[in-house]
Amino acid sequence: MHLSEPMQRFVVHWGEMGARWGVNRSIAQIHALLYLADQPLDAEEIVDTLKIARSNVSNSLKELQQLGLVSREQVLGDRRDRFVATHEPWDMLMAIAEARKQREVDPTIAFLRECADAAEADSSTPKHAAERLRRMESFVGNLTDWYSQVRAMPQGTLVKLMKLGAKVAKFVGG
Repeated sequence: MHLSEPMQRFVVHWGEMGARWGVNRSIAQIHALLYLADQPLDAEEIVDTLKIARSNVSNSLKELQQLGLVSREQVLGDRRDRFVATHEPWDMLMAIAEARKQREVDPTIAFLRECADAAEADSSTPKHAAERLRRMESFVGNLTDWYSQVRAMPQGTLVKLMKLGAKVAKFVGG
């Protein structure tokens, strides 16, 4: 696949942003390439285009599939797997948010609950510290509950809310 200069810049930048967000650079670059591709690509096309190791491409494609950002497609008469990324930015955002919630937020809530419970049961822990731990657990739990409610809303409603921005605060009295 030929990448024009703007396409190359996007792929490189997406890789840099992925690295800043805690995602392997190659994974993010492969995602960017598949996002821009007008047809599904096989692993060799990805290797040739991005000049990265075949094993790295294979591992990255597995992770992208687990994240729900890339799917595998078959072509009649061709034994190679081909890969395609979702081209809807909203779907990408939701898949990334859900994966990060499961990987980072859910374990943190469980850890905070465990710490708060232990602090409340431990007479050597100052009362203010136990209260702060419980408040943090409650705060992160409320954020997660809010996220779940937002996630359940239709995409059209979320887009309207996003476009309203600060005007929502006026509606609810803020």
